[in-house]
Amino acid sequence: MPDLLLELRSEEIPARMQRKAAGDLKRLVTDGLVEAGLTYEAAGDYWTPRRLTLDIRGLTARSKDVHEDRKGPSVNAPEQAIAGFLRSAGLSDISEAHIHTDPKKGDFYVAHLTRPGRGAEEIIAELMPKIIREFPWPKSMRWGAASSKPGSLRWVRPLQSIVCTFGPETEEPVVVDFEIDGLRAGNVTYGHRFLSDGQPITVRRFDDYVAKLEKAKVVLDADRRKEMILSDAQNIAFASGLELVEDEGLLEEVSGLVEWPVVLMGEFEEEFLAIPPEVIRLTIKTNQKCFVTRKQGESESLSNRFILISNIEATDGGREISYGNGKVVRARLSDALYFWNTDQHDLPDMHTLAAAGIKFDLDLKKPLDQRMARLDALNVTFHAKLGTQGERVTRIRALARDIAPLVGADPALAMRAAVLAKADLTTEIVGEFPELQGGMGRKYALLQKEHPSVAAAIEEHYKPQGPSDFVPTDSVSVTVALADKLDTLVGFWAIDEKPTGSKDPFALRRAALGVIRLLLSSDWKIELLPVFLSAFAQLREDNIEQRVEQFEDRQAAQQSGDVDGEEDVINAISSFEKHVRDEVAQRARPVLFDLLSFFHERLKVHLRDLGARHDLIDAVLTDGADNLLLIARRVEALVVFLNTEDGKNLLAGTKRAANILSAEEKKGTVVSDAVAPALFSLDEEKQLYAAVNQAESQAAQAIQKEDFSGAMIALSVLREPVDSFFEKVLVNDENPDVRANRLALLSRIRTATNTVADFSKIVG
Repeated sequence: MPDLLLELRSEEIPARMQRKAAGDLKRLVTDGLVEAGLTYEAAGDYWTPRRLTLDIRGLTARSKDVHEDRKGPSVNAPEQAIAGFLRSAGLSDISEAHIHTDPKKGDFYVAHLTRPGRGAEEIIAELMPKIIREFPWPKSMRWGAASSKPGSLRWVRPLQSIVCTFGPETEEPVVVDFEIDGLRAGNVTYGHRFLSDGQPITVRRFDDYVAKLEKAKVVLDADRRKEMILSDAQNIAFASGLELVEDEGLLEEVSGLVEWPVVLMGEFEEEFLAIPPEVIRLTIKTNQKCFVTRKQGESESLSNRFILISNIEATDGGREISYGNGKVVRARLSDALYFWNTDQHDLPDMHTLAAAGIKFDLDLKKPLDQRMARLDALNVTFHAKLGTQGERVTRIRALARDIAPLVGADPALAMRAAVLAKADLTTEIVGEFPELQGGMGRKYALLQKEHPSVAAAIEEHYKPQGPSDFVPTDSVSVTVALADKLDTLVGFWAIDEKPTGSKDPFALRRAALGVIRLLLSSDWKIELLPVFLSAFAQLREDNIEQRVEQFEDRQAAQQSGDVDGEEDVINAISSFEKHVRDEVAQRARPVLFDLLSFFHERLKVHLRDLGARHDLIDAVLTDGADNLLLIARRVEALVVFLNTEDGKNLLAGTKRAANILSAEEKKGTVVSDAVAPALFSLDEEKQLYAAVNQAESQAAQAIQKEDFSGAMIALSVLREPVDSFFEKVLVNDENPDVRANRLALLSRIRTATNTVADFSKIVG
């Protein structure tokens, strides 16, 4: 079967766009071919900085004929209806239609239509201009004389040539002829713009194309370029007694910057090693796209050698390229060293920081404390409706104080960490490299002799930032991480800036998942609603204090001056303050329950990702359940229980009881408020009643101890009595009192099992 080779060659494509663009090209072309009636065996996409390539194997040479029977109107239909049918079916006369008979509807017209298949070349030639013209680049440009014309071609960089050949392996392929904005498809491409001889390369099919490109110093396969770069970088480092500090993201990027990778080594002065390793690494990576190295066996400290990737083979072996990169790296590291040293000295505007120092109990002799004072003094806005960063730190500190006892953290350390957590945002290094926030704060905290837990919390309070990110375990880190995320969530809920659909500009879903992972990973049994309320109160604290102060002023104006009057004023102020706070709590209730519902949805997603069934999660989840750890444990216990014979049989019996009860309740059948043992006439009723009493008592005791497996085991005693009851007892007895009593017994079964889970929501 024929193969299709497609190459779109342009000026340099940004590395970050290449992989997706190649995938988009593959998707658009294969989808278009299939939609046109062609099939294929395999498709591969490839890319370099200057070309996107598609190799489609086993493409059918022609689409199949399509037969369609189009039903028309009745033979007795008005002429207008028949004329419309002829137009839609493409018939010139009704004699070209066939008459079919339906026993109910009578005779009607049917058009038997056949659309002949088309050749693959024709389909490709029609498809490709549309794909190229409408290609989904994030950014694109127009160029040349045609760029002034409306509707001219746009591409990420000027498109220079198109290769499009089609044919079987055993024959000479043909060029699929199409043209777009004066650029005509052919079978000619060009190699490396510096290392090749610049002569045109005529290609036939994919294998021939790859081999000729390689001779012209172009490695087409990006994964192979990555392997070459990694292997050569490791070898050149090893030869110097060093090892490469691997970086998959950087490797992906540099493989998209070169068509013919040449690995070289550069160096910088050892004095720059005084800079923290992560700053050196980020400086060299960000500005020069180079890898760093370290001495073999070292885990953190770096060497003064770096690995660079060139796109040319220099006649001097790359010495000038290495020297030139070294000059740029030294200049960048000089800046980084200046930032590092500046951050450890006093700020020049110390006289403006006194108020912030008092507010946050800062030691303004310490550099990181100064940075926190500056953050507050500058009134840097966090969000227009949620105040400044300084105001936010005030809230996080108060919330950390409340959370600390719940996770076994020292409140004083937690509050200190909360105060310093955002301080590094005003440091010089974080200003240059925002991705180092937290990490640099930890380093500066250790330099000024902060407690190790405080330093760790400054870095770790941002975590976890995704489903696979590291989860802190230090209690101070957990405290500040929870306070930071919950302040964000409650704040944005309070101003009604919730995620909608796929839009989540403030990453609130990620923050909620972070809270969930923090609570579940270390078994923290925290009730969220009181913490939500505490966070909400912090948001409204200024308003509360303002209203109370106004009330105090009014009371002071009315004060008569005698002792009894003073006591009355004090009591009135205290009563009013309680009234205001109760009012705030009342307003918070719908907001916070809506936030809890959001947490329930994120918890469902998280537990489903861990393998839990959605119906089991729904069975244990109630509207007001705010202890996420206990919810997860209930689900775990339910999963285990339902995998036993007792669990499966009890589920069946319980659902039967619930269904009967529900059906009778809908009919309006009387159900007794309580079970009357005196109305029992059968042993099975008595046995089930005794078993329900036992199960209820033991399950309640187990749940009180948070022993959900024990609660499930307690319920398992119901299995045999329930089975026997339904086998021997007629629930809908003729005697209405007996029937109402037996239905009450079924209601007791439902109530007993609902203490553990709502079995009616379980599928199966």
